[in-house]
Amino acid sequence: MEQVESWSEGIAGFHARFARHFGRSEPRERALDYLAGLLAPLEKKNAWTMAEQVGQLRPDGVQRLLNHSEWDENAVRDDLRDYVVETIGDKNAVLIGDDTGFLKKGTKSAGVQRQYSGTAGRTENCQIGTFLAYASPTGRALIDRELYIPTSWTEDRDRCRAAGIGDEIPFATKNDHFRWMLQRAIDAGIPFAWVTADEAYGQVKHTRFWLEERGVAYVLATKVNDTVITARGGESRVDALVAAQPRQRWKRLSGGAGAHGERIYDWARVPIRYAWEKGFGHWVLARRSVDDPSEIAYYVCFGPVTSRLKDLVRVAAARWAIEECFQSAKGECGLDHYQVRLYRAWYRHITLAMAAHAYLTAIRATEAIKGASRATSKTSYPSASRRSAG
Repeated sequence: MEQVESWSEGIAGFHARFARHFGRSEPRERALDYLAGLLAPLEKKNAWTMAEQVGQLRPDGVQRLLNHSEWDENAVRDDLRDYVVETIGDKNAVLIGDDTGFLKKGTKSAGVQRQYSGTAGRTENCQIGTFLAYASPTGRALIDRELYIPTSWTEDRDRCRAAGIGDEIPFATKNDHFRWMLQRAIDAGIPFAWVTADEAYGQVKHTRFWLEERGVAYVLATKVNDTVITARGGESRVDALVAAQPRQRWKRLSGGAGAHGERIYDWARVPIRYAWEKGFGHWVLARRSVDDPSEIAYYVCFGPVTSRLKDLVRVAAARWAIEECFQSAKGECGLDHYQVRLYRAWYRHITLAMAAHAYLTAIRATEAIKGASRATSKTSYPSASRRSAG
């Protein structure tokens, strides 16, 4: 916590990057206080505790910042994305889509209903946010967000208006959100090489075709009974295609470090599609548990024909980076600590929490580079006493 506190001292310079998007000084100053509160070592980061953190007796100013003040949360999002690229950007980065739940009470918060939350692992009264993360060798951060509004809301426009959801806001699936966020990233020209997501997104063929039309390489998880066009031109289930492969096709590889050490699995890939065009190929990728060979996960892949098995494995394993983003953004930056009901207020809190998380990501990346540099310096240059002894 002391480290996080010390990092909060530099937040004013970070805030200055997007201060121009706040039309007046009052919301501009409130936003700086809000960021400082999100970075503070508080157990709960709601309107009351954040107001107390900056010496306010009541949360009125905080609530006004989120609900009524004039400022452009989407412009802040765009500046946040640019900051992430500046600090951890890499041409081989991976864009990751996923959603997470925010448990709520009552029925009035925008988009809330009883729905399945992967966060809780069950059906709960919650809101669902869809996110896009950016993962590079030096760090990972959330760069975009959308609030899922179920049909129970979009079919009741009076209810929507009461929660600040305009009539122009249509029903959109989480896959729609995924494509919107990817399109914004593509339009912004951010550097990345691959896209990945879990089977809720990967099993949707329209999303895969959408990416292929734009020449965007992907490794997308899919369901066991998904069907693909084989290299011979027929159609096959992915599990049947993988089951027909000889034993020597499987290679034991690490998917990277996890909380309990290296994520070691057996991996195999099978070329699919009889016609490869413009230097891109298609594969089904399978990940098999070392401990339980019956436990197999499947992916559909599209990428440069030069892609190696270990390249596809790296991208598939990168999906966990967004889970780590959710965990740290909620645990350290109050991503899920908000108390707002209005649609726009949700976007405003989430954007500022994402900004706080991106700031910590950048600081950690800088410190990691400095640490590596110091370690290299110590290794490369022996002390004067040792040189003279030699």
